[in-house]
Amino acid sequence: MKSRDIVQAIGRTPMVELERMSPKPSVRIFAKLEGANPTGSLKDRIAKFMIEKAEAEGKLTKDRTILEATSGNTGIALAMLARRKGYRMKVVVPENVGAERVELLRAFGVEVVFSPGGHGTNGSIRMAQKMLSEDEGYFMPYQYGNPNNPLAHYETTGPEILKDLPKVDVFIAGLGTGGTLMGVSRRLKEKNPATKVIAVVPHPGENIQGLRSLEDGFIPPIVDINLLDGRVVITNMDAFRGTRELLDVEGIFAGVSSGAVVQCAKRMARRMEKGNIVLLLADGGWKYLSTGLWTKDEAALAQNADGQVWW
Repeated sequence: MKSRDIVQAIGRTPMVELERMSPKPSVRIFAKLEGANPTGSLKDRIAKFMIEKAEAEGKLTKDRTILEATSGNTGIALAMLARRKGYRMKVVVPENVGAERVELLRAFGVEVVFSPGGHGTNGSIRMAQKMLSEDEGYFMPYQYGNPNNPLAHYETTGPEILKDLPKVDVFIAGLGTGGTLMGVSRRLKEKNPATKVIAVVPHPGENIQGLRSLEDGFIPPIVDINLLDGRVVITNMDAFRGTRELLDVEGIFAGVSSGAVVQCAKRMARRMEKGNIVLLLADGGWKYLSTGLWTKDEAALAQNADGQVWW
């Protein structure tokens, strides 16, 4: 599909069936491939909505600097928008974020500020909010509390899913900011209130890139628990194995949260007699190449699962 520019190329991502990964023929599993967005993740959608809305409301002008706390993907998406539109930008990321993400942010001309790695993205949020309170020259989209985050998925991701697959019995996505689950849930349940929406969360005490537990001390303001029909806990090791299985079995090169979502889909499929499951694969795998995620060495994989760079 022809687009006027890179911003207009956001969205309209493909959805494919994971025929080889379903445990039974009567349950079909489909994957929405968000790695096909311009910067390689679903966060391009929310970056576009948050920036364009802020411009329309006069909150973002050329004399202000965009500031955001991020584990990488949202920062990269915003960086692309900032470069395309001519804004300065600064991001706060945990110091143990993957090297690929930092290099890409800097390639877009973004100033990177590091927060303590042990505090995760919660620490980045606190640091960015402190910076914002001390300098009126910043504009912070604040993806965790910005209503345009779930709105982006309500207006784009949800309708795209229903266009490709009108009957969705179960929708599964990782819980990060909560925007994807909230926006898509509202859209799918308007079509069919019986659709089940499942959030995938990391095992307590473990970190899976892009995912968060609601028990970790911070619940994003945009999250409405009532829009979720369940939460499934996935361990690091299962997420890594699921990511590797996606590549080995289906030829899909995706990020680590996608492995967690796939493992959840397989569990749900085993419990169902028949139906359609749609899962969202949040990003591609190229930002994780330095992690050794695709190693065939189980001992090395287990070592990574014990606490390497997964923010």
